[in-house]
Amino acid sequence: MLLTTYLTEPSDPSLLDAQISVRPATPVGIVVMNLGTPDKPDAGSIRRYLKEFLSDPRVIEIPQPIWQLILRGAILPFRPGKLVEKYEMVWMPEGAPLLVYSQRQADGLQQRLDPTGTTVKVELAMRYGNPSVESAMDKLRAQGCERILVVPLYPQYAASTTATAVDAVTRYAAKMRNQPELRFIRSYCDHAAYIQPLAQSVKNYWEQHGKPERLLLSFHGLPRRCVEKGDPYYRECMLTTAALRQALDGCDVPVEAAFQSRFGAERWLEPYTEPLLRQWAKEGVKNVQVLCPGFLADCLETLEEIKLMCRDAFLEEGGQQFAYIPCLNDDAQWVDGLEQLVREHAAGWLS
Repeated sequence: MLLTTYLTEPSDPSLLDAQISVRPATPVGIVVMNLGTPDKPDAGSIRRYLKEFLSDPRVIEIPQPIWQLILRGAILPFRPGKLVEKYEMVWMPEGAPLLVYSQRQADGLQQRLDPTGTTVKVELAMRYGNPSVESAMDKLRAQGCERILVVPLYPQYAASTTATAVDAVTRYAAKMRNQPELRFIRSYCDHAAYIQPLAQSVKNYWEQHGKPERLLLSFHGLPRRCVEKGDPYYRECMLTTAALRQALDGCDVPVEAAFQSRFGAERWLEPYTEPLLRQWAKEGVKNVQVLCPGFLADCLETLEEIKLMCRDAFLEEGGQQFAYIPCLNDDAQWVDGLEQLVREHAAGWLS
């Protein structure tokens, strides 16, 4: 009897009346998500960022009790201070380049999808750091978004990048009684909406600066064991390489791939970017250009590691001309491509 009463006689009938009324149209939410960056180029901000980033078990696949001892005892006390000068070197007046360009991409996407912001709401999130995933989701929910598409700014899928974006959003939703409908873009490693702007950015650079003897595509590295366990990242990097090579067909510039940002002593995906550049210089290659297709916004790994360190390494071994081709950043054709990707994955949601 008590159960029947509970089910059939709500204490406040007006609540049921509200729930069965016609549901108003609600905006579609878009979360554009990138990896993250420290809030400031100082040791404290860098330490907080590294602690969150390197504590993700998908990023560092070492048993957490062991890894936390290493992280807290050997990395966090010393590494942040060493990175201050490097971050200061790439910092823009508006802030970290990764954040600045990611925000411009999100703003451009908003303007293309719905300049009025009435039917589509676009929010930027950083997987680690600010603006957080939680803050972006809170904003969309507060604006009435019941359908949300998550757009990771990682063209090639990896468990340590794309999967962590899915983890963060679903972890947020797991706490909710009334969850939104969620969709995720998994990867777009050889999608024309990404490859064509990438190829055009290379052609535009060549028109202004000339062609190199070789073009090197430098992707972020990954331990080989991750691929051996089933991660598709290496394959997707090779698909990007093949698609870009085809898009540049007829330009008479060899296009090769390598992997940067190796960390630790274990074997990572090869060839490694800097040693390969040194080898090319020793073999007599005088003019190279490097592009980082896995990064959609410039950051420390592109502006310091590639543009400066790899340049020095190449010239040290006898190379004569080294150039770094910037990431797509806020390139208008790329933002058009981003809109195309969103419209495809939000089919049925957007007019």
